[in-house]
Amino acid sequence: MNIQLTALHYVYLAFIVLIIAVMIRRRDTTIICVAGIMTIGLLATETLSGSVAGIFSSFIYATKELLSTIFIISIIVAMSRVLIRTGINEVMVTPVTRFIRSPQVAYWGIGLIMMVVSLFFWPSPAVALVGAVLLPVAVRVGLPPIGAAIAMNLFGHGIALSGDYIIQGAPKLTADAAGIPVTSVMTASIPLVIVMGTVSTLTAFWMLRKEMKSGTVTTVPPSSSEAVSTSLPGNLSVERQAMSPRLQKAFALLIPLLFAVDVILMFVLKLQGGDATALIGGTAVVILIAVTLAAHRHAGPEETTNYLIEGFQFGFKVFGPVIPIAAFFYLGDAAITELFHNPLPEGSHGIVNDLGVALAGLVPLNDTVGAITMTVTGAVTGMDGSGFSGISLVGSIASMFAGSADSAPVLTALGQVAAIWVGGGTLIPWALIPAAAICGVSPFELARRNLKPVLLGLAVTTILAIFLI
Repeated sequence: MNIQLTALHYVYLAFIVLIIAVMIRRRDTTIICVAGIMTIGLLATETLSGSVAGIFSSFIYATKELLSTIFIISIIVAMSRVLIRTGINEVMVTPVTRFIRSPQVAYWGIGLIMMVVSLFFWPSPAVALVGAVLLPVAVRVGLPPIGAAIAMNLFGHGIALSGDYIIQGAPKLTADAAGIPVTSVMTASIPLVIVMGTVSTLTAFWMLRKEMKSGTVTTVPPSSSEAVSTSLPGNLSVERQAMSPRLQKAFALLIPLLFAVDVILMFVLKLQGGDATALIGGTAVVILIAVTLAAHRHAGPEETTNYLIEGFQFGFKVFGPVIPIAAFFYLGDAAITELFHNPLPEGSHGIVNDLGVALAGLVPLNDTVGAITMTVTGAVTGMDGSGFSGISLVGSIASMFAGSADSAPVLTALGQVAAIWVGGGTLIPWALIPAAAICGVSPFELARRNLKPVLLGLAVTTILAIFLI
C-alpha cells in the first residue's frame, strides 16, 4: 500500500529525532514537545491562532487519556501516607521481619516484599511503606544499606513497575500508542519481565555478595534513624498519629485481605485495564476514609481531605512532565484527527502508522532488527529519568516494526520493559532518589552498581524476545 507522506509526517519524525537527542543529553523535553505541537498545529490549520490553541487542546487530550492513571496513583499515595502516620504499615510487615536473619534473606526478602507492595502501591509510595520499616532490620543482620537500596530498586522500580500488572498504567500507555489491546501487551510482557528480573537481581546479588566477602562494601547503617525517617519521598512527614495497637492490628489484617479480594475479583470477573484500576482505586479510598476516621476521630472528615490533597499533589507532580510529552506523541495517532480536523491525506491511518508503512518499504525489517531497535529506543526514552514519559513513543515505534499481529505485543512489551528499567528508577540517578534517600546512600553510587546487572538483563531479554517473535 502506497502512503503519501506530507510535511506533517516529516516534521513529526524530525521532532521525534530531536526529542531523543535532547533526552540523550539529559535535558528536559517539554519545550521541544510544545514546539512540535505548535508546528504541527500550524501546518494542520494554517493559522497561528489554531496552532496556539492546539497546544492547550493537546494538553487536555493527553490529560483525559492519562487521568485514570494519575488518579489511581494519587489515591494510593494518599492511602499510604495515612498508613505510615498511624503505624499500620509497621504492623503489616512485622510478621515478615522475624524471618529476616541473614544478609541473603534480607536482600531477597526486602526485594520480594517491595515487588508485591509496588504492584499495588507503585514503587515511590512502596519505598515509604517498606523501606523505613525493613531497612533497620536488614542492616542489623548485615546487609549493607546499598544492598537494600539495590533490592528495593530492582524489584520495585524494575520488576513491578515494568510489568505493572495490577494498576496497569504502563501497559495502557504503550498499548494505546501501539493500537493493540492492553491484555496482549501484559501477556507478552510476562516472560520478558521474568527473565529481565531474574538476570538483573541474580547478577546484582552475586556482585554484592562478592564485595561483601572482600570487605569493599560497608555494612554501617545510615547516620541516624532520624535521617532515614526524614528522607521519605514526596516530603512525607512521618509525624505519628496515635492509634491503639488493637486497631492497628485490625487494619493490618483487613487491608491486605481487601486487596486480596480485589485480585480474586479481577480474575473471577475478568476485570482488566480501567475496570481493574477502578476497583483498586475505590478500595483504596474506602481504606483511606476508614483509617482516617478511626485515627483522627472528629477531625476525620477534614484530615481525609488533607490526605487526598497530598496524594493529588504528588500525582500531578509526577505526571506534570509527562503530559506535554504524551500530548505530542498522541498527535501521531488519533489525536491529530480530533484536534485538527483530520489534516492527513485520504487513506491515512495516522502519522505513525503512515511512517511505519513507508519505513517498511525502505528498510529491511526483521525480528532481530525490530527487537534490538525496541530495546535501544526504550532505553533512550528512559534517559530523562521518568520511565513513563517515553513509552508512548515506544508503543508507536513498536507498531512500525511489527511484521505481524503476533509480533506487535512482544515488541511493545520489550520497549516498555527497557524504558521503565532504565528511566523508571534503576539507572538514571535523579530517578533513584526515593530509594537512595530512604537507605542513606548516593543515588549516583546506586546507579553505578545497577548498571551492569540491568544492561546484562536487557541483553538477555532482547535475545528472548527475538525467539518469541
